[in-house]
Amino acid sequence: MAINIILIILVTSFATYISRFLGALTSEKIGETSKIYKWFNCVAYSTLAALISRILIFPSGDLSDAHYSLRIIVILLSILIFYVTKRNLVYPTVLSAIILAGLNSIVV
Repeated sequence: MAINIILIILVTSFATYISRFLGALTSEKIGETSKIYKWFNCVAYSTLAALISRILIFPSGDLSDAHYSLRIIVILLSILIFYVTKRNLVYPTVLSAIILAGLNSIVV
């Protein structure tokens, strides 16, 4: 069992660090205005949007106890906080957890 865990850690570490290494090697050759850079940027944002949507529509764990309307309210408030704080990601991230916990304790 311990050998399997070590093997899994090694394989996942290798996969993580080889992609970072290849990214570091090719980063000097790719311009920020190139089509390949824009494509990778779009893929990254679409993957992030898909993961967030999946978490909101089909939540698991404690988040599944919160009602859909509460989650939508927290999302809208987080977007508002994001723009009010001049596109700072820290405030909406921290406050979204606090707001959801507060609203969920009031409603339940």
